Amino acid sequence: MDKYISTPLTNEVIESLQVGDYVYITGLIYAARDAAHKRIFEAILEGKEIPLDLNNNIIYYLGPTPAREGQVIGSSGPTTSSRMDKYTPLLLDHGLKGMIGKGKRNQEVIEAIKKNKAIYFAATGGAGALLSKKIKKSKVIAYEDLGPEAIRELYVENFPVVVVIDSYGNNLYQIINQSS
Repeated sequence: MDKYISTPLTNEVIESLQVGDYVYITGLIYAARDAAHKRIFEAILEGKEIPLDLNNNIIYYLGPTPAREGQVIGSSGPTTSSRMDKYTPLLLDHGLKGMIGKGKRNQEVIEAIKKNKAIYFAATGGAGALLSKKIKKSKVIAYEDLGPEAIRELYVENFPVVVVIDSYGNNLYQIINQSS
């Protein structure tokens, strides 16, 4: 079922989304990958301020290519999500509500998704050029020294994703494996 949502996320919206739903996101989301996650994680552990508000927001596991002239951003395909698994439960405990990536998540992340009533979406790998067209604005907001892995604030319109793990812990990858 196709659903259109906007950010920031609300519990009502998150609870309405089910595994397999096609979702189109409009609003602000944040892009961050491994190195940025490590810095955020360490800052939280040290009681320091972090450079973005995690509350009710979505992080897209993304390290875009440089933008060509006239483009907002370069190719913007998802990064393998398991690379962020060691950081994710703490970020969810601190208000993060949604993640966009590709691939499986470990059991600790799935439990943290359920505990925090969060959601995990997948974007289509290999479609970075097409996905970049749904990103209307992009600006680096932190960790510029990380280059493509800097934290970016993105404004997206009808950004296409699929619900892979819903707030109840239902997991599309498990469902597909069990049915085959």
